[in-house]
Amino acid sequence: MKITVPATSANLGPGFDSVGIAVSKYLTIEVLEPSEKWEVLHDLDGVPNDENNLLIATALSVCSELRPHRVKMVSDVPLARGLGSSSSVIVAGIALANELGQLHLSKEEMLAIATKEEGHPDNVAPAIFGQLVVSSYVDGKVSHVVAKFPETALIAFIPNYELKTSDSRRVLPSEFAYKEAVSASSIANVALAALLTGDLVTAGKAIEADLFHERFRQQLVKEFAPIKAAAHELGAYATYLSGAGPTIMVLAPKDKETAIFECLIALQLDGEVVSLNIDPQGLVIE
Repeated sequence: MKITVPATSANLGPGFDSVGIAVSKYLTIEVLEPSEKWEVLHDLDGVPNDENNLLIATALSVCSELRPHRVKMVSDVPLARGLGSSSSVIVAGIALANELGQLHLSKEEMLAIATKEEGHPDNVAPAIFGQLVVSSYVDGKVSHVVAKFPETALIAFIPNYELKTSDSRRVLPSEFAYKEAVSASSIANVALAALLTGDLVTAGKAIEADLFHERFRQQLVKEFAPIKAAAHELGAYATYLSGAGPTIMVLAPKDKETAIFECLIALQLDGEVVSLNIDPQGLVIE
């Protein structure tokens, strides 16, 4: 059995903790033979190989009676970079429990479990469903809408350093004034309406006008300002922090993709520049 889960890019500016897209980097889990104890085969530094691995811990939290197996884990989703690495593992763990435990969970039920585990649905939802997912988690209940993301180039700069979500959240204010909260919400509404109608010019302006988190977090990612300036010069729709950062995403017309990609390479920043696609499927079990 093989379980594949895409990476995700959350928030998209003002969609804080509630909007995410699935992108073309992947965690793959291959379930091998049963064994006396859980063994996770991987080459990831500092990640447990036994039942303490997040994959197995999640699976056992869903179904404690699972028979141990040897499991192979391969991931090109970088850790603590704002691409949903932990969310992809959580979703894979739920899927592992569902298959080995024959639980017959629907994707909606998986989302409820994953959201409770993660604390918010912005990454786990697109990891499960693919495409663009708008979701909420209020009073223990999850609501979600899956929509096709407009055709666009998606260029990511992935720095060679980690930024933990907990550290990124420390720079955020504990509360907003009512008037400011209304302004922030209206910007988010416009961003989503524009994305859903394919108006990437309007969406891009709203994404970059976020008041919820970007203005506080951008100071933690020194590469943000030069990348945003360079991308704008070449006609990008928007530049935003993926999740809590430090990965920086650029949305641009497809005919601008090569020029922007090469420009970001030429900046010679300490990290990797990659072109990504929207993943249309989300979680796949074979």
